[in-house]
Amino acid sequence: MKVVVGKDGVRRCSWPGEDPLLVSYHDREWGFPVDDDRRLFEKICLEGFQSGLSWITILRKRENFRRAFDGFDFRKVARFGKRDVTRLLKDAGIVRHRGKIESTINNAQLALELKSELGSVARYVWQWENKPDAARHFSKDLKRRGWTFVGPTTVYSFMQAMGLVNDHTEGCSVRDEVEKARRRFARP
Repeated sequence: MKVVVGKDGVRRCSWPGEDPLLVSYHDREWGFPVDDDRRLFEKICLEGFQSGLSWITILRKRENFRRAFDGFDFRKVARFGKRDVTRLLKDAGIVRHRGKIESTINNAQLALELKSELGSVARYVWQWENKPDAARHFSKDLKRRGWTFVGPTTVYSFMQAMGLVNDHTEGCSVRDEVEKARRRFARP
């Protein structure tokens, strides 16, 4: 990736372009380390919903997704049933894809298992930081545990967004901020 200078005079990665929503996401969220289980669960689900689509499509619908999936509280989503799937398939505010909706419910149940096993989803997620070929192995382990819509590309995008790696381009104004946040971050 290359660095571009935005209309605001700020040097940043080229991928957000000039879209205000993407610029805000790039500057304030992408790459900053996260240890909140709910946010981690939300992000891996949204990355799954993005599969085959653009991130801006998902970002524009993020508040609708939060409403539809009870704020991505995986304890609540794990209890969703057939009626909820039917309701969600009718919700024009989200991506209406049965497989992705059912995947979110399935993964919520499995997130509960991770929390029970390790004390937090964050503890599981952060074990993958700085491991060789982490996204592929992370994806493979999630699939072994029964998670769906968690291929290596989806998992790597999740890792970038949640701060497990700092992929802000050299020269991007946010890169150093993210690196400082990663140094201060207490791994779970």
